[in-house]
Parts: sequence; C-alpha cells; structure tokens
Amino acid sequence: MELAVLQKEMIAAMKAKDKQRKDAISALVSAVKKAGIDAGCREDIPESMVDQVILKELKTVKEQIDTCPDERAELKAEYQFRYDVMSEFAPKLLSAEEVKTILEEKFAEVLATKNKGMIMKTVMAELKGKADGKVINQVVAELCK
Repeated sequence: MELAVLQKEMIAAMKAKDKQRKDAISALVSAVKKAGIDAGCREDIPESMVDQVILKELKTVKEQIDTCPDERAELKAEYQFRYDVMSEFAPKLLSAEEVKTILEEKFAEVLATKNKGMIMKTVMAELKGKADGKVINQVVAELCK
C-alpha cells in the first residue's frame, strides 16, 4: 500500500463528509508519516513500511476492541468501525498452511535443528509483515514436535 493511496482515500472521505472514515484513515496516514520521519525517509516512504504500520495500527485497534467493556457499546462500535476501515488497507497475510509450506521449502535445514529460538529468528526476518507472528509461532511449534 502506498501512502498516496491512503491520502487519496482520506480526501475522498472528506469530500463525502464521512467524518468517522476520514478519522480512521487520517490516523493511518499520521502513523505512517511518523514512522517515515523516525526512519529518516520522510519523502520516500517504502510500501513495506506502510504495510508494517497498517498492521501495527490494526493490532492496536483490535486490542482496544478486546479490552473495551461491554457496557460501552458506542465506544466498542467506534473501535470496530475503525478496525473495519483499516482492514481495507491492510496487506493480505499468509495463512498457516502457506507459512508451513514456506518453512518446509526455504528453511528445511534450520527446521532440522529443532531449536525454536533459532528458527523463529531466521524465519521472522523473512516473513515479517507477510504473516502474523502468532501464526508463525504456532506453525514453528508444530514443526518442532
């Protein structure tokens, strides 16, 4: 996902006077710009960084939904709306089967060691941002049995 696409979507939401959608996309744009400044690439933010920021923001909003008390239904609905909007821009993550296939093909020699820490270190460098860390951890645990 490119930052320019996010900005165009934000402008479209502003023109449609959809404040909630604009606010959700604006939060993504701000987080991406902040990450770009922190990394020293303010003008040319790579797509991989944008995707990582979107996934991080999605995770944060998901935690907000999970921790929101049930009696605060309007707040929970707002968080859910933000999550749904942000999900539109999130990169598609690999499934557990796809992760398992990649591990067995590319990392067979590391898997043979049965050292979970070493496997995770090697694999996460390759799959970071392409698959959920929890899914990778589950697949590695399964393969190390």
